[in-house]
Amino acid sequence: MKLKNIFIGLGCVLAFSSCTNEMDYHEYTVYGKDYVFTDFTRTSGFVTNIYSYLDSDLPSNGSLSSACDESEYAWSWSNVHDYYNGSWGPLNSYSLWGYYKAIREANYYLKEFPNADFSELKFDKDYQAQMNRFNRYQYEVRLLRAYYYFLLVRAYGDVPFTTNVLTEDEANKLERTPAATVFQFITDECDAVADKLPINYNDLKEDASTIGSVETGRVTRGMALALKARTLLYQASPLFNANNDLTLWKKAAEASKTVIDYCSQNSIKLGKYSALWGTDNWKASEMIFVRRIGDTNSPETTNFPVGMENGNSGNCPTQTLVDAYEMKTTGKAWDETESGYDPQKPYTNRDPRLSMTVAVNGEKWPSTNANLLETYIGGRNGLPISGATPTGYYLKKYLDGTIDISAQNSSGGKKHNWITFRLGEFYLNYAEAVFKYLGSADATNDQFTMSAKDAVNVIRNREDVKMPAFPAGLSNADFWKKYERERMVELAFEGHRFWDVRRWKEGDKFKSIVRMEISKDNSNYTYNRVIKNRIWDDKMYLFPIPDVEIRKNPNLTQNPGW
Repeated sequence: MKLKNIFIGLGCVLAFSSCTNEMDYHEYTVYGKDYVFTDFTRTSGFVTNIYSYLDSDLPSNGSLSSACDESEYAWSWSNVHDYYNGSWGPLNSYSLWGYYKAIREANYYLKEFPNADFSELKFDKDYQAQMNRFNRYQYEVRLLRAYYYFLLVRAYGDVPFTTNVLTEDEANKLERTPAATVFQFITDECDAVADKLPINYNDLKEDASTIGSVETGRVTRGMALALKARTLLYQASPLFNANNDLTLWKKAAEASKTVIDYCSQNSIKLGKYSALWGTDNWKASEMIFVRRIGDTNSPETTNFPVGMENGNSGNCPTQTLVDAYEMKTTGKAWDETESGYDPQKPYTNRDPRLSMTVAVNGEKWPSTNANLLETYIGGRNGLPISGATPTGYYLKKYLDGTIDISAQNSSGGKKHNWITFRLGEFYLNYAEAVFKYLGSADATNDQFTMSAKDAVNVIRNREDVKMPAFPAGLSNADFWKKYERERMVELAFEGHRFWDVRRWKEGDKFKSIVRMEISKDNSNYTYNRVIKNRIWDDKMYLFPIPDVEIRKNPNLTQNPGW
């Protein structure tokens, strides 16, 4: 998408929709500002359309999980392979530049909303409720704009930046703004709008209308605090903090602590790990903000095992990921001394989150599958069948195992929702930041009374997890190794791993993945780890600027190495 077309504010994008139990995004038409800002429904639709750009990465035909070491996409035709096969580049950039369209719409709204005239509606029964919502929209839009800038700076580093509605000529002269400046803008905006946003829309009696609708899909105070905390964690990380400025780690720890405290004060708490996905996962007790997707069976049709009717395989978890799940009894990695790992029973006595996330050979998955999984070579769901799992595993997380995708009994789609922010992430973010700031997993001070070790142990003590606690006295190297495993396990397939390895500047981890090759002899199975090499170059820490954008804007420079 051309930058000049993104920033021009000559028209308004309008989405006629309302926000009830989920955000509904409809086709839009271009109208003038006098049409949009004289009717509350049309103004509301405009704001709702800005929400429609929110990201999600539900397992599909090549999620980012398969662009890192969480999974491998089973079909060779998927573009996701370009991230590690040498095809990625400015001409094949997988551009995120489209977020500038959302930013342009936000800038346009923030410029024009003060001139809105709803005087003709003042005798409507719902007028006051509508005005309460309208007065809050400006803060919602500012937070959304900050979030979109985060998605851009995370990927590109220095990016073109503006809060104005630009002409074509102005847009095509924008230079890249330093990432530190963009990070500062994001955190400042979060601070500015947090107290203007509600904790829970269900409690807004002043928003009640005669039709009784409740807006529940919109950004909250918690999202503002969470975006600030995640932004500061990225800014403190090696990719953006080359000199390891400890004050940045301190700010990140403070912001994550604020999120944790906010959640404690507002009954947002850790629940079952298994509640993080499914039809009603947006109601889970630890959710801060969830992107509503709606009814679909796409994650199931693109990830259920080959070998069952209409199963197409897809994003197959790697052995690299499976190896991150420690042993349930000892809390040790599979390859550590006295871990309790049995190579003939590799999935026995493992972290319970493994069985919730990954489908393994010999188990019943999904529940609509008439047969037990056979992921071994020659099995019903294994190689050499076209599209069968190359890793020995199929995906469970984010999939609904009760959905029937067979031609005869198809149950159709069910609600799916993408986790944008949840409490569990911020215990991990806090642990990382306070560890980096205080220099030890056990260290505390008057401000940070919970140690990094203790923060991780909160996660491991979930009621359906109950993994052994990280012990006291871990060396820094041992803590970091265990922390990375914990983060990979807890946040698997939630869109973090692809970015975490980059912000840590540990890209060599992406030079290979491990597969599990399973063979069967009578009733005996043999499990053999196989290394699959991939291409990694340090230029991949940041995305390439799309070539088409550089050709249109002579002031737009390319990222190093591309």
